[in-house]
Formats: sequence, structure tokens, C-alpha cells
Amino acid sequence: MKAHLYLRASTDEQDADRAKDALLAFAQEKSLEVAGTYSENISGTKLERPELSRLLDTAAAGDVLLVESVDRLSRLSQTDWAHLKGVIQSKGLRLVVADLPTSHMLVGAEGITGQIMDVINNMLIDLMATMARLDQEKRVERIKQGLEKKRARGEQVGGKGRDQKKWDTVEDLLTRNGNTMEEIAKLADVGIATVYRIKKNLSQ
Repeated sequence: MKAHLYLRASTDEQDADRAKDALLAFAQEKSLEVAGTYSENISGTKLERPELSRLLDTAAAGDVLLVESVDRLSRLSQTDWAHLKGVIQSKGLRLVVADLPTSHMLVGAEGITGQIMDVINNMLIDLMATMARLDQEKRVERIKQGLEKKRARGEQVGGKGRDQKKWDTVEDLLTRNGNTMEEIAKLADVGIATVYRIKKNLSQ
């Protein structure tokens, strides 16, 4: 039986191939022939994903779609998840999730046993997909609340984060009172506005 490995990470800073070795080991343990590995850095909330689409176009009926966990496949809305699941089912693929042991029985399961396990796993995978989506929504809401609190405190939102080393250098130069604001900016390699902001912060 052939297996198609799907790996996903949300951002370019994350390693989409992190679970590749574990999935290859899983495939070997289950005597699955790895027909392809599809890896991409893209949000799980997006339905249109180039590598996932390529996998679905390539895989044949009876093949295994192997993922590490349900949230690697979907953090989709209920409507989009129903569409993706429908495509997977219409292709006749077996969705096997490495961290969902009951799905492992779909490898080689035939007849009534295979049908029963398919029903059970559909229910479990639907539940886990919903939990993944809710987790994503909570994460977005927490970020939104955090940004709103920063704005309420008058803190800068967006842009580059603080370079603590440069910040400390400016503070040190300010406490010496031996340089102009322009000189401090040049010595610390920061903008003049940053120097004034740090000065204001020190005076509070």
C-alpha cells in the first residue's frame, strides 16, 4: 500500500519537515511504500494549499494520506473542512493520523472491520478538526486582546521588536549626560525618535 506524507508548518520560521523522520519511521513500521512527501509552510486555516493540492491530484484510490496530527491537516472553518474531507473521501484515500492510534487500523483493514473503523475515525477526526479550529480562534483572540492592551497603554504595536542591547546602550549614555541626543543616536546606531522614547521611559 502506498502512502503520501503531508507535512505543514504555519510560518516560514517554523520547520515544516520537523516530523518527516517520524512519519517515515511510521510508514516503514506499517510496511507502507512512501510514494511522496509533500511539505509546505502555510496556515492551516487556508483551504488552498499548493502541496496539499498536488498530493490530492497525485494520490490514487486506496492510498494512505499520512499526517502527524489532525491540526497539521486542518485548522479550517467547518465549511472548508467539510469540503476538504469530501475531496479526500471522493478520492478514496485512507486518512491515517500518526497520533490517533485508532486510525492506524485503516492500514490494511478490509470488509466490515474497515467500514466500522472508518466510521469511528471520521467521528474522531471531525472532533479533532473542530478542536484545532477552536484552538486557532482562541489564539487569534488572545493576540488581538494583547495588542489592544498595548495600544491602551500607549505602547507601539507592530514594526520591529526592541533591540535590547541598543536600548541598554542608549540608557547608559543618557544617564551619563555627556552627549547630545543626536550623538547618542549615532553612538547607539538608533533613530533619534528611539532616544527620545527611551528618555521618556526613564523619566517615568
